[in-house]
Amino acid sequence: MMFSEGAKKTALYTWYLLLVYFCYLMLLITLQYIPVNLQAAFLSIKEDVVGRRYYQIAFFSHVYTSMLILLAGMIQFPAQLRKSYPGFHRWFGRFYVAAILFVAGPAGLVMSIHANGGLTAQLAFSILSILWILFTYKAFYAAYTGNIRAHKIWMYRSYALTLSALSLRLWKWLFVVLFEPRPMDVYQVVAWLGWLGNLLIAELLIYYVIQNAKPAPQ
Repeated sequence: MMFSEGAKKTALYTWYLLLVYFCYLMLLITLQYIPVNLQAAFLSIKEDVVGRRYYQIAFFSHVYTSMLILLAGMIQFPAQLRKSYPGFHRWFGRFYVAAILFVAGPAGLVMSIHANGGLTAQLAFSILSILWILFTYKAFYAAYTGNIRAHKIWMYRSYALTLSALSLRLWKWLFVVLFEPRPMDVYQVVAWLGWLGNLLIAELLIYYVIQNAKPAPQ
């Protein structure tokens, strides 16, 4: 199916506006943990682990960097920005990669071990964390070796998993509104749906936007 350039631009602008709005909502969530408060919001139901120092370090490292990672990843995709300000693109890309590989990814893996929802959710979040680190590393390595096409593909996948911070909460809200399930049952479902759905969309975008794209004229 072919779309006009106007329709593509409208869809792109709409996507970015929605993303900015949801990032704003994430900022409101993040602000609940500033300054450090071990009884705030989500931590109030983690009495079994919130007293452990390694969990505290993992949790706050993950929370404080994830907001910045969302924003850094978002500004990697506009083609005009990449062309006009390549240095800007590279520096924010380096921050995105380093923050995931050395902070948010490992911290998320630690948190996954103690995720609500039992073994089902813990497995889902653990796989998510491992793939997030792996895809981000592959995106970095492809750029480092000059394989820009592969870099784009792996960045689509990496950012799809980054966006699970938003989609997980959207799915959770939708399930609660529609079905009123028990809280732990919700976690078992959205722990998988929150990132598998994103990854499916990413693969579709990769196929239609990158795989079938016409090569640039030499």
